[in-house]
Amino acid sequence: MKKIINKPEDVVEEMVRGIVSAGCGQLKNIPETGAIYRSNLPKDKVALVSGGGSGHEPTHAGFVGNGMLAAAVCGSVFTSPTPDQIYKAIKQVDQGKGVFLVIKNYSGDVMNFEMAKDMAEADGISVESVVVDDDIAVEDSTYTEGKRGVAGTIFVHKILGAEAAKGKQLSEIKAIADRLVPNIKTLGVALKAATVPEVGKPGFELGDNEIEFGVGIHGEPGYKREALKPSRKLAEEIVSKLRTAFQWSEGDHYAVLVNGLGATPLMEQYIFWQDAEQLLKKDGLTIDFVKVGTLMTSLDMEGISLTLCKLEDASWLDDLKRETHTLAW
Repeated sequence: MKKIINKPEDVVEEMVRGIVSAGCGQLKNIPETGAIYRSNLPKDKVALVSGGGSGHEPTHAGFVGNGMLAAAVCGSVFTSPTPDQIYKAIKQVDQGKGVFLVIKNYSGDVMNFEMAKDMAEADGISVESVVVDDDIAVEDSTYTEGKRGVAGTIFVHKILGAEAAKGKQLSEIKAIADRLVPNIKTLGVALKAATVPEVGKPGFELGDNEIEFGVGIHGEPGYKREALKPSRKLAEEIVSKLRTAFQWSEGDHYAVLVNGLGATPLMEQYIFWQDAEQLLKKDGLTIDFVKVGTLMTSLDMEGISLTLCKLEDASWLDDLKRETHTLAW
């Protein structure tokens, strides 16, 4: 295992210190929690909180800032933060207008965020939440009932963060979230497994010429393995699955996120996007927003995911384009 670390057991604590320092005064940490929050919280706005296991950077801490999250809670690598950690983050960022939780659909995250919600509500804090389940690869995978929450979570952060910045009330953000999440779908392909520092070896084995479609961001099984294909063929497989899932029609409007899974160069991400774009345009879709980058990772996994968000509401496009100040957007 070759990694730029000190001790495997210290990676999350040292990463959190690094993120806060890189925020140049815009970020703070609640000691001994892994929670990172905005130092300049607006006094009259709903606060968004998200989080999960570490190893998916820049998600979630990279999206703490004006226009996105008020706080992110970093658990151990691929392990949900505890209810107590999440509860302390909720208390820290609540400004009297309530707190909205964005939760990826993994059993540990859902359970612990719901427990933290109950603890905060017992303190008189209004809390609402949404569970993101955008991964169309498989149902009821390892650690998950239903579909997993993956890169589409970034669009949820951006759109709901923008709505919170506009001054929407907690009940209004909940209504938007419940409409938004079903309109976001993702599918990915892995070329190489991630290596968790404290384990020291890849989470699963793929042959030198093998790929696996639908692998989860913790290395959960996908839906099929094949020999490595050119980018155009990968795009055809992924777009065909998304086409079936959305049942789209010519003229539909979409936002797109092409996401590197941790060890895939931007060159390859852009090559994949130009292949996917040709297929989407061939179907007559209107692509109003595109973001390409490494945003929801699985440590050093090689691979890529494609997320589409059907823009049923024109305001969602405005939200995606709205100015944001975070480390990673």
